[in-house]
Amino acid sequence: MVISGYMVDVLRRNIFKGRIFVENGTIVDIMPAEDVNNIYIVPGLIDAHIHIESSMITPGRFAQNAVRFGVVATVSDPHEIANVCGIEGVEFMIKNAQKVPFKFYFGVPSCVPATPFESSGAVLSPEDIAYLFDEYGLKYLAEMMNFPGVVNQSPDVMAKLKVAIDRNLPIDGHAPGLTGEPLNEYIKAGVDTDHECTTLAEAEEKISLGMKILIRDGSAAKDFEELYPLIDLYPDHVMICSDDFHPENFSSSYLDRFIRVGKDKGLDFWNVLQAMTVNPISHYKLDVGLLQKGDPADFIVVDDLKRFKILQTWINGELAFDGNNSFDYIPEPINLNNFNASEIISDQIHVPATGSTMNVIQAFDGQLFTEHIICKVEEENGFCVSNLDDDILKLVVLNRYDHNAEPIVGFIKGFNLKNGAIASSVAHDSHNIIAVGVSDDDIVSAINAVVVNKGGLSVAKNNKIELLSLPIAGLISDESVEVVASKYLKLDNLTKQNGSLLKSPFMTLAFMSLLVIPKLKLGDKGLFDVTKFDFVDLCNK
Repeated sequence: MVISGYMVDVLRRNIFKGRIFVENGTIVDIMPAEDVNNIYIVPGLIDAHIHIESSMITPGRFAQNAVRFGVVATVSDPHEIANVCGIEGVEFMIKNAQKVPFKFYFGVPSCVPATPFESSGAVLSPEDIAYLFDEYGLKYLAEMMNFPGVVNQSPDVMAKLKVAIDRNLPIDGHAPGLTGEPLNEYIKAGVDTDHECTTLAEAEEKISLGMKILIRDGSAAKDFEELYPLIDLYPDHVMICSDDFHPENFSSSYLDRFIRVGKDKGLDFWNVLQAMTVNPISHYKLDVGLLQKGDPADFIVVDDLKRFKILQTWINGELAFDGNNSFDYIPEPINLNNFNASEIISDQIHVPATGSTMNVIQAFDGQLFTEHIICKVEEENGFCVSNLDDDILKLVVLNRYDHNAEPIVGFIKGFNLKNGAIASSVAHDSHNIIAVGVSDDDIVSAINAVVVNKGGLSVAKNNKIELLSLPIAGLISDESVEVVASKYLKLDNLTKQNGSLLKSPFMTLAFMSLLVIPKLKLGDKGLFDVTKFDFVDLCNK
């Protein structure tokens, strides 16, 4: 196979007319030429950190869509499905990914469960981590979220790090706001990346100590606007990642947009391209081509370097996207879940008003961080109730793994719902059921719809239910991204019609139980102050 065009050599930072010769999936030669096609041939793009499960589709379906946007590989953490189904979940992701011509580089989840302060569906021990590395040749230890455990040298945490260190493998970090000596201890333990930075100062401190920074811009957390100067300031220390990318966003764009956004920001084209090609390949030792002789034939064809419209995507010399269609993917029956929750009734989410004020979660659009605010209790018949005027709504978490579990109730500000309720079995990181709403009846209806279907997203209002079913681990579907995105958007629009002003209310809701990102969150065991790593009462006596 021979393709001619303008060769974009990211290593030498040079563009030249040439022909590329491919045999058996490998670039065997690149020759200068004069008479070439008016197209640009560019190394394929790589997402440096993403949880495939957040797109709510299988790896095979994910790859079908990713190649449309010039993405040939991902560094993927199967942490979400591991928290639900353990080793079996990780193995499902690996085996499903093997069915398609795409380069998935899975890491071994390091924090299953993420914390001991909530109920998860599985535990991955240091021995389990060693098994996954050795059995499947996985490339890195995925994000070590238990940074207090690292700093305090918890034996179990240090044993997990040692498994990766003994194999000379990278260790991904997760250290929001960590600074000073604790940060230094975290890095000295072997952690070498972080994707949780939200300010330049935080990122520059971590870079100064030897860390690589992954600039995150997904559906929930959008840090590119704040951190993009790093790309030109520290071009060898920066990568770009999505982390969590919901189907409605993923169906319409992906990493290709950063070439265009980078140009608008005045960034050096080569530095942006390096962040999505050279840097992840070098750091994670990926077997992905960089348009060099002897490399795997992984490259994309674009119309020009400004619009960066993807005309073709090639992976290992195979045409994965022809400008109109991606490769074929044939779904097969999948029976994988861990769901034992029982339906609930309204009485179970009534909370006695035991004080005049209460601890409330303040959510922010586009952020995983929350604030811990103190609000006056709105009381009715001796119970705490929502206060629509002040946007204080009831938040409920139900353990999905125990059919005898009682729901846990908190309150949250920031959703602005005026009617109805929403619920989801996508609730980081243990993926219990989480719901927010105006009335107890609607909250219960939304939760029970998820319970009955053993996973999914729901909107309830006045005894009417709309549902997106997620039958695989209560997290994903094997339908196409277009189908899932359409169903998701219907729920998203209904939620906004019911008053929510959030850009992505379901994504924001999914992180309100993530007990490893400050400040106040709600888990299935209670209201949790992340800054103190301890539970707090709802009401202040």
